[in-house]
Amino acid sequence: MSTETIEFQAEARQLLQLMIHSIYSNKDVFLRELVSNASDALDKLRLASYQDKDLGADVDDLHVELAVDPEARTLTVRDNGIGMSRDDVVGLIGTIARSGSAEMLAQLRAAKESGAASEEASAELIGQFGVGFYSSFMVADRVEMVTRRAGEAAGVHWESAGEGTYTVDDAADAPQGTSITLHLKPVDAEDGLHDYADESVVRGLVKRYSDFITWPIRIGDDTVNSRKALWSRPQSDVSPEEYSEFYRHVSHDWQEPLETVRLSAEGTFEYQALLFLPAHAPMDLFMRDARRGVQLYVKRVFIMEDCEALVPEYLRFVKGVVDAADLSLNVSREILQQDRQIQLIRKRLVKKVLSTIRTMLDTDAEKYATFWTELGRALKEGLLSDGDNRQAILEVCSFPTTHDAEQQTTLADYVARMPEGQDAIYYMTGDSRTALEGSPHMEAFRAKGYEVLLLTDPVDEVWVDMVPEFDGRPLASIAKGDVDLGGDDLDDETKQGFDGLLTWLGTALEDDVKEVRLSHRLTTSAACLVGDPGDLTPTLEKMYRAMGQEPPKVKRILELNPQSPLVVGLNRAHAERPDDEELRGIARLLHGTALLAEGGDLPDPAAFAAALTAQLERSLGE
Repeated sequence: MSTETIEFQAEARQLLQLMIHSIYSNKDVFLRELVSNASDALDKLRLASYQDKDLGADVDDLHVELAVDPEARTLTVRDNGIGMSRDDVVGLIGTIARSGSAEMLAQLRAAKESGAASEEASAELIGQFGVGFYSSFMVADRVEMVTRRAGEAAGVHWESAGEGTYTVDDAADAPQGTSITLHLKPVDAEDGLHDYADESVVRGLVKRYSDFITWPIRIGDDTVNSRKALWSRPQSDVSPEEYSEFYRHVSHDWQEPLETVRLSAEGTFEYQALLFLPAHAPMDLFMRDARRGVQLYVKRVFIMEDCEALVPEYLRFVKGVVDAADLSLNVSREILQQDRQIQLIRKRLVKKVLSTIRTMLDTDAEKYATFWTELGRALKEGLLSDGDNRQAILEVCSFPTTHDAEQQTTLADYVARMPEGQDAIYYMTGDSRTALEGSPHMEAFRAKGYEVLLLTDPVDEVWVDMVPEFDGRPLASIAKGDVDLGGDDLDDETKQGFDGLLTWLGTALEDDVKEVRLSHRLTTSAACLVGDPGDLTPTLEKMYRAMGQEPPKVKRILELNPQSPLVVGLNRAHAERPDDEELRGIARLLHGTALLAEGGDLPDPAAFAAALTAQLERSLGE
């Protein structure tokens, strides 16, 4: 096939320009990215050779080789790993395949144009999309790649100056694996461009960033990395910097981890685990095709990149390695789902991660606050899916509350503040803190001095129905059921005085409400709508509609405040002129305002506005 010139995908072209124009000042990390990619290619080849005995690949001396040429000013990174076909090259190098790349680039450009792009923020966005290959253009004017996929006869030569196009042609004598040659830019100390054609510089970068790589990294005849798997070394022998670099290797995150978690087991089955909690939420944390799981090794042999069987979905932000001693080397994802050892390892990993979060909560408030702000929404999903650990999850959750506008609270702290006479943990769900604080449902609780949890995350709408109590105290929605906080009550004669109004309103509004009754939860508002336990909330109804599902119509209960001048006046007017059609209009307005106050949607906003306008006109005309 002849030489072909191809344009980069638009997003890839934009990313190249951002890379070339120094969006990340620590240019040394390009070598870490290339060596990491080479290591991955070796892992993939060894696994492929186990799975396909007829692959015909050479696996006798798998390694990474670095070669410098000071006169030509080139640096070459070679591996004899899995390699790439022509389609692979065009698909993987010419495009950014990960979903969300357009959003990432938009954020990078906006931050850079506004001057708000810090080195860490830029690196975070780049690193999360696995585009380390493009970092080559930070240090090179031109990049060449020769690659041949294991088991195939034809090789491929790829070349680009990073200016919008690349060329692809055949490479008949290409060896198995991938060789990337960087034609280096001139040394520029002010811009952070070191002399990467200097062997001593390259050796230093390998020791700093890639010493833990388990494959040999060679310069000439010397292996320059220690090849010691961090998870198999005593914790006292590993520095924080080594942990950080390993985290970057397994997570493609260019920041440091928030917390490092080590775990090992001996006996009937053996394994070692090295896990990390990130300091920020991955950009794909709530995307449907988000990557999750940790790397699985068997006796230091790489088996699987994202082993979902080891980590539940609500801990999908956890990165790291599990090295099991007794699994088969050709184990499949399907087998892993049923493997008893994997299930036991998973249980212990979950408990260890949760206990680590609990330790942060108890001993490092700042670190815990960072974790909860970034990852708390995902962790709360475990309240739905992980019944075995629900209590442990609940104990490390924090929630906004009426007690403090700035600080969130744990349920244990909420219980400790409960005044005498309060027998439940009160909460309300909704779209925003502002809407919840202004809700009529809050009035009696505010007057009584009872704290209320303000739950505004979408997952909150669901988990509260799965968690009946905490520390022996029931969780109770202030917007559902009949609430009686023991305040001043109406005598029977006064109650009877509203019977006619309640019956009439129940009939007038029968298409919209299931019942009309007097309220114990209102102090100033005229009316509010409440649900029965188990009813869908207005916010949950909106969530279903946003997903294209139409939930069944839920009629709510209309509660009236018998102390409200409006309700007293309506009661009196109905007693005097029960057949007055104008009162029906006021009843619909009363229901509509209650619906708006609870966060619901008016079925006919235009009709409501017209009725309100007409009523105001009549009032002003009197």
